[in-house]
Amino acid sequence: MKDWEGVEVDRASCRVTALSLVGSGLTGEIPSDLGRLSALAWLNLTDNALRGGIPPELGNLSNLLTLNLTNNALTGGVPVELGRLSRLETLSLNYNGLSGEIPRELGNLVRLRLLRLSENGLVGEIPRELGNLVRLEGLYLSQNGLSGEAPAELGRLARLEYLHLDYNGLTGRIPPELGRLARLSSLNLGWNGLSGSIPPELGSLARLESLWLVKNGLTGRIPPELGRLARLENLWIGDTLLTGPVPSELGNLANLRTMWLDHNQLTGRIPPELGRLGNLRGLSLSYNALTGAIPAELADIPFLEQLHLEGNALTGCVPAALRAIENHAFDRMGLPYC
Repeated sequence: MKDWEGVEVDRASCRVTALSLVGSGLTGEIPSDLGRLSALAWLNLTDNALRGGIPPELGNLSNLLTLNLTNNALTGGVPVELGRLSRLETLSLNYNGLSGEIPRELGNLVRLRLLRLSENGLVGEIPRELGNLVRLEGLYLSQNGLSGEAPAELGRLARLEYLHLDYNGLTGRIPPELGRLARLSSLNLGWNGLSGSIPPELGSLARLESLWLVKNGLTGRIPPELGRLARLENLWIGDTLLTGPVPSELGNLANLRTMWLDHNQLTGRIPPELGRLGNLRGLSLSYNALTGAIPAELADIPFLEQLHLEGNALTGCVPAALRAIENHAFDRMGLPYC
């Protein structure tokens, strides 16, 4: 039997096993009859103009491994029936217009490795049952209208590498249990309403490469334990309410490329240890309450392209070697060059 384009058929049973119609110009609604394709293992309808709801009949596809409906115009809720897809490994429904709450039944998908629901209109709390997805490697819930606290149960996801909950309305504290996620490489909790202090337990995330906590209501000090994140490349904790000094331990982050600690209430001096950040491209400490002189050691950072120190109470002079930096605001600081 000859396969149609985007359709795979098992030659022995003559049953459809895969539908991959990516960017095929599809319009209209997803047919509920797809739920009758009992041998279907892959259903990928990404990048079309499909509208209407996700048929609950898709929950009948007991052999389904991948369900990808990304980037359509789908509306309505996430069907609770999808929680019956016991073999599912990938569920991608991001970039649609879905609404309602995330079904707790998705916590039954114990083989799931990737869950992507970002850029929809989902509301309510993140179900604690998602902590049952012990094989999960990526959880993307960004840019919805989610509220409540980030569940501590997410700390049970031992295989998780990517946790993106940014651009929601989450409140409460950052669960210290997230420090147990030994494989985590990207943690984005930015642009929420989180409060309380940054858990020092995050310093245990040995594989972490990106940490975004920007635009929250976090208070207290920057934990010096973050200086243990040897693989960290991006540290964004700007636009919060942090106080206390910039930890000198951050100078140990040899792989760091960007550090944005601007628009806080940090005090004390700029640690000269930051001059050891040989891979740093961008550093912003602007609009804090820092005092003292600009460390000459910052001129030792070979690839620094952006340096923002304005909006502090710095004194002394600007080291002349820093003039070579392309993007700065020294002219607004009122300090002479050394």
